[in-house]
Amino acid sequence: MHISDGVLPMSVTLASAVVTVAGVALSLRQVRNEELPKIAVVTSSFFVASLVHLPFGPTSVHLILPGVVGALLGPASFLSIALGLFLQSLLFQFGGLTALGANALMMGLPALLCGLLFQSLRGTTLVRHGIAGAVCGGLGTLLAALILAALLALAGEDFFGVAKIALLAHIPVFFVEAGVSAFAVTFLFRVKPELLAGGRPGR
Repeated sequence: MHISDGVLPMSVTLASAVVTVAGVALSLRQVRNEELPKIAVVTSSFFVASLVHLPFGPTSVHLILPGVVGALLGPASFLSIALGLFLQSLLFQFGGLTALGANALMMGLPALLCGLLFQSLRGTTLVRHGIAGAVCGGLGTLLAALILAALLALAGEDFFGVAKIALLAHIPVFFVEAGVSAFAVTFLFRVKPELLAGGRPGR
């Protein structure tokens, strides 16, 4: 799901970078010192999960875990996604530094929105948490795929076909993400429910 350097027009690249910088700044304002270990663990999990790419025609698919990242980190989820993508770009050349803003926006915004949605859906029972996790996991991937398709479409007519393929390729990923997110959320609800407090310990 990473967009490579040079694919997007300069105007889109710069606009995405500006929005991403603003999103990271807002996330940083919400971070507390005691949350740093959790942010590090979640960022590491995102980093590893999204490294596993499965080729699909001219694009590839992978887990991005927006529901889990949003549920665990809340407002700090955008920061976590951006940091993970930065390290992937720096260490493995996934995406690229100039496309970092677009990639962070594509994956970070759904995680942020899913974090807000999760808090309103999760209720107090195991079943409600599982449903909320599944909905946020699937929806987050759908939103990321839609943003990816929109960004590729902005790159010009040559990328219209790739945008359609990228969107279609992620249809099975929606269901996988929903299942993974539901499992992760229900497991955490059983063993350490305070981690699901939207980035605020003890809430």
